[in-house]
Amino acid sequence: MGKTPAQRAAKHGDNAVTPPHSANTTTPRSEQQAKSNANLILIAAVATTLFMFFYLHLMVLNQMTQISNGMAMPDSLVGGYSMEYLADLRSVMDADALGQLSYVHKTAGTIFPLIFGFTWLLIIGLNARGRVKRWILWAAPILFVIVDLWENVAIDAALGSDTLTSGDAALASILTIARWVLFALSLLASVIAVFSKPRPRTADSQASTKA
Repeated sequence: MGKTPAQRAAKHGDNAVTPPHSANTTTPRSEQQAKSNANLILIAAVATTLFMFFYLHLMVLNQMTQISNGMAMPDSLVGGYSMEYLADLRSVMDADALGQLSYVHKTAGTIFPLIFGFTWLLIIGLNARGRVKRWILWAAPILFVIVDLWENVAIDAALGSDTLTSGDAALASILTIARWVLFALSLLASVIAVFSKPRPRTADSQASTKA
């Protein structure tokens, strides 16, 4: 059982020394570890997102032109497309080719927007300050995920329909345009979140403020 400071002083006199309290370094270390783990997750998510973007758009959809007489897939057309374009595309793609496009939409076409949405929500969440600002910047990637998944369904429905209508073509085209616009807005939102993040104050700046 430990002695009290008074008991130690009575026994040892002025030589009694109160043992210093050990510094608690658990909290700073935990915060640093949490920040380091978040950065590792973010780096991995960004790398996966970039890989899926190039895989889907520059490899898979580009290779699909080999079975469509060189016609680009609707997903790649930033400016949208007409009913006539979809009709021409459907005329040069047989059932197997349309099945391959539908498979792409259900695999890489679904994985990419989900990974992109997760990554961009993480980037904005780690950098944006303020709940209102964070939700405003989150709106673009959230809407991008919804529109991208909806676009996949709309394109498959339009190309797979026996009677292609102008309404089906217009919906698919609008969703494609909206998808690319929201993609660009998501990139802009992440830039705003990163560069508007308040910088930590250095010792020199704190000293000058006090003076």
